[in-house]
Amino acid sequence: MTDIRTFQYFADNQFHDPIDDQWIDSENPATGQVWARIPDCREGDINRAVTAARTAFDEGGWGRMHPAERGRIMRRIGDVISTHADRLGSIETRDNGKLPGQINPALQPGAWLVDSWHYYAGMCDKFEGSVIPAEAPDIHNYMTWEPFGVVAQILPWNSPLGTLIWKLAPCLAAGNTVVMKPSEQSSASTLELMDVLLEADLPPGVLNVVTGYGPTTGAPLIDHPDVRMVSFTGGTNGGKAAAAIAARQVKPIVMELGGKSPQIILPDADLDLAVHGAASGIFPAGGQSCISGSRLLVHRSIIDEFTDRLVKVVSKARVGPPDDPSTRIGPMANKPHYDTVLSRIAAAVEAGHDLRLDGRSACRDEGYYIGPTIFANVPNSADLAQHEVFGPVASTEAWDDEDEAITKANDTIFGLAAGVWSRDVARAMRMAARIDAGTVYINNYFNAAAQSPVGGFKQSGYGRENGWEGMRCFLQTKSVWLSTNPDQPDPFA
Repeated sequence: MTDIRTFQYFADNQFHDPIDDQWIDSENPATGQVWARIPDCREGDINRAVTAARTAFDEGGWGRMHPAERGRIMRRIGDVISTHADRLGSIETRDNGKLPGQINPALQPGAWLVDSWHYYAGMCDKFEGSVIPAEAPDIHNYMTWEPFGVVAQILPWNSPLGTLIWKLAPCLAAGNTVVMKPSEQSSASTLELMDVLLEADLPPGVLNVVTGYGPTTGAPLIDHPDVRMVSFTGGTNGGKAAAAIAARQVKPIVMELGGKSPQIILPDADLDLAVHGAASGIFPAGGQSCISGSRLLVHRSIIDEFTDRLVKVVSKARVGPPDDPSTRIGPMANKPHYDTVLSRIAAAVEAGHDLRLDGRSACRDEGYYIGPTIFANVPNSADLAQHEVFGPVASTEAWDDEDEAITKANDTIFGLAAGVWSRDVARAMRMAARIDAGTVYINNYFNAAAQSPVGGFKQSGYGRENGWEGMRCFLQTKSVWLSTNPDQPDPFA
């Protein structure tokens, strides 16, 4: 046990062992070996964290702090994170297999995960109220923005730090306090971040972290009577469960859920650009992204050439351990997910789909490795085309006319993202307007910025993260009516 690191949960600016002394092992997906243990938090731990958050909001002054002062603290948080980029990145790599190049640069000074803190630091004092010209004599009506209070944030396992910052920065900027529940599969980097943030002198109780399983930690946290709002990122089924719990007490919830994102390749597309871009939108993170553009809808006149080129390009990708600089695709983030992806590939083969590239050749005795996998000519009605794999698996399907392409793109319960590849920008923009998705990329894929809202249509969720709307979700409006007439007539005279 000497080589296994023990993490504690975080409440009121202190680290704590779980009250029931229950722990969860965390594996390094590159080796399959246990490297850390995290608390299995239950009711007593949740109460401690929520009480700390509520006290910080009601009595600690965070919610009443002048917005400009919150902004100064927010900027300090971003600066502190940037000084520990490699430390935080190394923990995330070890805990969920993310390549250093996919996380460390984003935490450096001037990078987008740090810029998110600076962006929302500047946003703190930009949400201005308004005077409403109500048609009533001697009445002054005005509107203000107010924080909810204690917010529960439920985080996924695929990109813990990135998702955390997307949620946390606007939530704190709005004046809320927070209790986070990261995935039991990847909690270590979130807990490490709490140690880093002690250097930012954040007031006690403003930020708290409990770890554990969804049913025994996440659900009670969402259901806690002092939690006033919920932000959830994860699978669609998990989102439905979270929304049902939140509904018991009519709590607002923002959800960023699953996807099955199409990429439409038009016959006039620059094929080199489209192949490289489509591959970049699926495989580098092992397909473990909710916006992964794994459903490739290709015009019939070019589908054979496109598929051949795609197979040739992605076959070069080296699958291996994250600490190898030549690695381009790391392991699946955990054993249960690894098994799920393998079962989905096997099911697609059993269904008779044309397997052009088999990523199972990358599997090995240690670690959870799967290489790029490509199926050709998969009908849109197939399970593989309709349901999220969340792995390095793509499928192609042909189309003949624009209406057919749009119909196929929209023929899914999801609506998170989409891509369009064409030299005809006007045509691409017309198609983008017809696609049911919260984000549409034209001749690129996978870009993101603190200023640009992210969120889904249909069963990919509701509410937005990033940008003005990302902060608006964490604020509620209040209308105030002030009478300037000192005389109130007798209503019964």
